[in-house]
Amino acid sequence: MTVNLDINPRRQNLFAKLLHCPLPNYPNTTETMFRTQYLDYQQLTDQLTQWAQAHPGFVRLSSIGKSAEGRDIPLLTIGHEPERLRPAVWIDGNMHATEVCGSSVALAMAEDIIGIHLGKDEAGAKPLPTHMAEAIRGALFYVVPRISPDGAEAILKTGRYVRSSPVNDRTNKSHAYWEASDVDGDGLMGYMRQQDPNGELMELRGEDGLPLNPPVMVPRGPEDAGPFFKLYPEGHIVNFDGAQVPDPYFLSDNLYDLNRNFAHDWKPEHEQAGAGHYPGSAPESRAVMDFAVRHPHIFTWLNLHTFGGVVIRPLGDQADSKMDPTDLAMYRQVEAWMTEYTGYPTVSGYHEFLYEPDKPLHGDLSDWAYRQRGCLAYVVELWDLFTQLGIARKKPFVDHYSQLERKDFLALWKMDREINEGRMFKTWRKAQHPQLGEVEVGGFDGRIGISNPPLAKLAETCASQSAAFLRVAALVPQVSLELVGTQDLGNGHTRIQLRVANRGYLGTYGLSSAKKLTHAEPLRLTATGDGVALVAPLEQVTQIGHLEGWGTGLHHGISIFMPWTRGNGSEKNIAVVVQGKGTVQIRIGSCRTGWSELAVPIA
Repeated sequence: MTVNLDINPRRQNLFAKLLHCPLPNYPNTTETMFRTQYLDYQQLTDQLTQWAQAHPGFVRLSSIGKSAEGRDIPLLTIGHEPERLRPAVWIDGNMHATEVCGSSVALAMAEDIIGIHLGKDEAGAKPLPTHMAEAIRGALFYVVPRISPDGAEAILKTGRYVRSSPVNDRTNKSHAYWEASDVDGDGLMGYMRQQDPNGELMELRGEDGLPLNPPVMVPRGPEDAGPFFKLYPEGHIVNFDGAQVPDPYFLSDNLYDLNRNFAHDWKPEHEQAGAGHYPGSAPESRAVMDFAVRHPHIFTWLNLHTFGGVVIRPLGDQADSKMDPTDLAMYRQVEAWMTEYTGYPTVSGYHEFLYEPDKPLHGDLSDWAYRQRGCLAYVVELWDLFTQLGIARKKPFVDHYSQLERKDFLALWKMDREINEGRMFKTWRKAQHPQLGEVEVGGFDGRIGISNPPLAKLAETCASQSAAFLRVAALVPQVSLELVGTQDLGNGHTRIQLRVANRGYLGTYGLSSAKKLTHAEPLRLTATGDGVALVAPLEQVTQIGHLEGWGTGLHHGISIFMPWTRGNGSEKNIAVVVQGKGTVQIRIGSCRTGWSELAVPIA
């Protein structure tokens, strides 16, 4: 999740504290089990391998790099001739360890894209228009379903809380801090509570005035009589002096929030929690950046997180008034599809997702993809828990995470009973802590129900997100090179008439703001002759420039009061004159769009 639940005063609520406990083990019963349960690393790898083996003509499995603990960060490439560069779409998930729903949705999208290649034009159980399905088949897709395999594995197998990566390579370790460990010997590391007259939490009472069973911990109020509790991560205190208990901190024994470790507007750790030592200091974020830099033809970037039921778009650090208006119109089209297919609102990161006013987040992946790679990039916070609980839309949206009432916690408890099979709220068990004395453990598991949707809601989440995003993915440029005809000019000279056209929604540069980026190269045409000599143009290379797309975004550029459109900037006609007989090889493109080739025989 892109939100920081543990360090902001506005976010000190139960959701901020109760975000990890181990998932139960589920048997591998179906080929698409990711739509009904959450996968560990081996299950995820098995699914990707199965697709690659079943569809070798257009599915490739590789890795973008190694995690800190040596696991491959898997990359699924989908598209015929995957080595041939052309406009590409990136999908990633699970960069935050608890947010395993992102992996499921990324896999569901991959499955739907594979289905489109097989002639099934559904996209999340919603048929795509024929031309959009054809655009999907013509593009490349890079799917990285789990950026943080180490962290996810720790969460799934041991319950240890990890924000992104289990690594703690800080040099400053002489202070007192919490370190996860198994206090009661059950093999899991969840939460501990301890009764304390100064505790900030208490057990919620139901409509009958009695504590709920199993109990729900809620913030204490001034009029409450108790008993009261402290809540800690299950573990021990490093450098404990025997008296002073340190504040629990979400990065106590794991340094990185990968979504603060990217190279756009990065700030050091003392200014941005989770930033790491320098941009890309974590091998996982460095692998993502290295891949993107080597693949400048990525036009669209989806970054999947949980939870909240919201789309977060750029800008993350400035007001909309500073945003390119054409870019903003493109995001309005994204918003329209997200509203139609998922019901999620779309918000500006700057206007509605700052935890402190006028204090933007730094080192964010989607901002890096938008600002530095020129991508139509955004975050989806999967699982609309607030809507599920009947909480009215708040503005700014980030207030949903902090402005919770006891009726909302009661609704959460009821939801857990009714659709989540009681996975979240459990009976606390007494245990003896070597430093704190008697505590209670195991009373809460927030990963299914809060951090990720209940299993009963997972398939619906996958289908609706795929229906929305694959329409966005179909907006990529579609550059074609056509032979209009040849004309005999006499004296052994032949005129070759060519048309270069972009039939896609986006221009060959991508978003309007991407024109300024160095890797957004204009198109160029290269002609070489085999048995023929080029006469005109004299140079073998002709600069074509960029071609516009036909799309202008939603509510932008055309008005019923003045309904003129633009000229034909989406295509160019080019003439090449050659002398002799043989073959002329024509090549057009750029590192941004890839290359199209055409062989023209001259008889």
